[in-house]
Amino acid sequence: MMDWTDRHCRYFHRLLSRHTLLYTEMVTAAAVVHGDRDRLLGFDPVEQPLALQLGGSDPAQLAQAVRIAAGYGYGEVNLNVGCPSDRVQSGSFGAVLMEQPALVAACLAAMQGQGAEITVKCRIGVDEQTPQETLPHFLEIVAGAGVRSFTIHARKAWLQGLSPKQNRDVPPLDYPLVYEMKVAFPALEICLNGGVDSLEQARTHLDNGVDGVMIGRAAYHRPADILAQTDRRIFADGPDRDIVAAVRAMMPYIEAQMSKGARLNQITRHMLGAFAGKPGARVWRRVLSTRAHLDGAGPELIETALAEMATKEPSWN
Repeated sequence: MMDWTDRHCRYFHRLLSRHTLLYTEMVTAAAVVHGDRDRLLGFDPVEQPLALQLGGSDPAQLAQAVRIAAGYGYGEVNLNVGCPSDRVQSGSFGAVLMEQPALVAACLAAMQGQGAEITVKCRIGVDEQTPQETLPHFLEIVAGAGVRSFTIHARKAWLQGLSPKQNRDVPPLDYPLVYEMKVAFPALEICLNGGVDSLEQARTHLDNGVDGVMIGRAAYHRPADILAQTDRRIFADGPDRDIVAAVRAMMPYIEAQMSKGARLNQITRHMLGAFAGKPGARVWRRVLSTRAHLDGAGPELIETALAEMATKEPSWN
């Protein structure tokens, strides 16, 4: 979710679900250690529960990054062993580490005891690996470092020949293999990721024994269908969040962030899908996408967009 789940996105998503675990964009351990920590790690306490997703392959540097993150208040740090981008491969982290489980275990061992729970996100394998053999071997080696929670993207990553975008869709999904890993490693928390685009699908996966389900793009593009209903339908703690109330609740946050130098469109770009599939969605997107970047645009644009939706779609009155 690089360039997607920044702090503005997460604040909006938290208004829609109290219980869903949110993830940061992936940041590298080197950036945390040497870069602008406030920009990379800063978050509003409202965003909790929140996990920081790290990339890296240097045990000492990862351990230092976890210590820094814990100081910022992160209770969970997730090591990404699933991202297939060229930038990630060139830095020897992400999905390429599926080929080096011993190194992953060394990284995780160093990350333990630094003030945050350590978890892993991985693929079922890469390139010519046989997932039915590779994945259980990977889990056994890595769990030996003391990690108990894994989120498994149920696709291979093809590091040669497919773009990062294609790697999200082209390799076939193998959900049964992830179910099998929960049976084979009952003491581990096994969460499933990949291709899940509805709460009905998430419920099916949970009913097949996995401990959790990660939803990325669908939750971002259709938050009213996913996040606003998750507390009731998955956590049995309703009612659903009203999407109009949620976008209005963003207005004080927008004002506060703009007073610190943020531009309106940096925040509202994460809200474009708020009414996806509902009456007035096109009007909402048009107002925000054509006006939020203009000089002088402020949080009142939210009310303007809602008013124009109500004019075009009386159901919103």
